[in-house]
Amino acid sequence: MNVYDQAHQLATAIKQSEEFKQFDDRKKKLAENPELESAMKDFMQKQFQMQTAQLTGQQMDQNLMMELQRLSAILMQDPTTAEYLQCQLRFSMMMTDVYKIIGEVSDIGMGSLADMVKM
Repeated sequence: MNVYDQAHQLATAIKQSEEFKQFDDRKKKLAENPELESAMKDFMQKQFQMQTAQLTGQQMDQNLMMELQRLSAILMQDPTTAEYLQCQLRFSMMMTDVYKIIGEVSDIGMGSLADMVKM
């Protein structure tokens, strides 16, 4: 059994999953509206900044948190962006599960990736 062939099969299975298909469909639908797409990108960039700060142990920027909450409330009111975010969450959860399964075999005595991030 060739690991690379199996990896390509996994990639194909992911692309054929309902989670991926729905996420990809909503992403294309979002791209049809440049204003919504721009707002979503802004939201995701701010969300990434906050997650990065959390992972590196930095103090949370209250203004950024309030801005994220405000943007989230606005985006969830629009059906296109709300569906996109829901599909993105389902796809992310599936990918997290896949990473966990693969990660179980790659433990080389250093603990899990989550444990390493806490260091």
